[in-house]
Amino acid sequence: MSAETTRTAPAAEVPGQGGAPAPGGAGDLAPGGSRDRYLDLLRALALLRVVVYHVFGWAWLTVLFPSMGVMFALAGSLTARSMRRPGSSARQVVASRLRRLLPPLWVFSVVVLALLLLGSGWTPQGPWGVAGTLNYLVPVGAPPYPERIGSPSGVLDTDWARDGAGPLWYLRAYLWFVVASPLLLWLFRRAAWPTLFAPLALTAVFGTGLVTVPGETGEAVKDFCVHGACWVLGFAHQDGTLARVPRYVTVSGASALMALGLWWASGHQGEERWDLNDVPLAQGLWSFGFVVILLVYAPVWTELPGRLRRWDGLVTLANNRAVTVYLWHNLLIALTFPLLDLAGIGEAASLPAAFLLLWPLLALAVLAFGWVEDLAAGRRIRPWPTGRRRRRVAGRPA
Repeated sequence: MSAETTRTAPAAEVPGQGGAPAPGGAGDLAPGGSRDRYLDLLRALALLRVVVYHVFGWAWLTVLFPSMGVMFALAGSLTARSMRRPGSSARQVVASRLRRLLPPLWVFSVVVLALLLLGSGWTPQGPWGVAGTLNYLVPVGAPPYPERIGSPSGVLDTDWARDGAGPLWYLRAYLWFVVASPLLLWLFRRAAWPTLFAPLALTAVFGTGLVTVPGETGEAVKDFCVHGACWVLGFAHQDGTLARVPRYVTVSGASALMALGLWWASGHQGEERWDLNDVPLAQGLWSFGFVVILLVYAPVWTELPGRLRRWDGLVTLANNRAVTVYLWHNLLIALTFPLLDLAGIGEAASLPAAFLLLWPLLALAVLAFGWVEDLAAGRRIRPWPTGRRRRRVAGRPA
């Protein structure tokens, strides 16, 4: 499974706008209490890039826009801000984020397990396999699933279970980052720069084969190291550490790390060549430098400017339903191809047609399951939360 077998997740809502993809927590605020729409736009673009990558498999997308680094950095920033809020404890913040993350996962897992256990007759092997199914409920590790299931003539491809369970790697990494955040933030406040760069140093150890940890434990350690620097970078953005460094120093250093990442990737390419998911150290360096530049030049938008404003509703919807889209999109991609076969669409047009068909399927998933995100966050349930009704009400004359 590639390091990016699906990745994304949401955050809570601040009065006035929708939530954002860092499972749980209040959204990013601009000065004055309004939402920072630049960060909302970054999350929406990251989610779109993940979906496009999983449909077309274009390796160069991991270089063009490292979605996972962006999402982990923004989630780290949200977590740090929540822990700084007066009257909130680390335990409360961790519990709140897990509470908002887990219910959407439970709904998804019920459907997947029903398809596996009842529809396909698969059963986990041995006591460890049975115990491993608990990771469908609380993703502390990798859930078990068959590499091949069903028959080639079935409705879904035989590897649909692998595609469906793929997104859970991100939720596992997110969960461990949230749980570790009180300690990481404590370390960051006492030694900011060593804490910021330590994950990259660990990636050079665990992500290059210098030290190997076998099995899924090794994958979890590798994910934590590769994306840990971006998570802590969110801390640096939130408390102003990044802004206090002269911009020319920040950009020069980030560019050097990105160049080092590409140089390393050029000599350690996997089967997909420039797919950075196959080269952990390159992915860690490139993502870190890329996100630094995004944050250093970040404007503060209380609303999307100019021509971007036409996408305001979709950006808000993506932020409010990021966990739902993230969890369901890979499974729905697997469903598009049998549907296209039934429609008689040839192989040459299958990928573009699958991409087009995926969006109405995702819309149905948002309508059917997205309300769970509102329920988990304690918000009013909204079937299609684009924020337009609230803006219309806010715009009425007194």
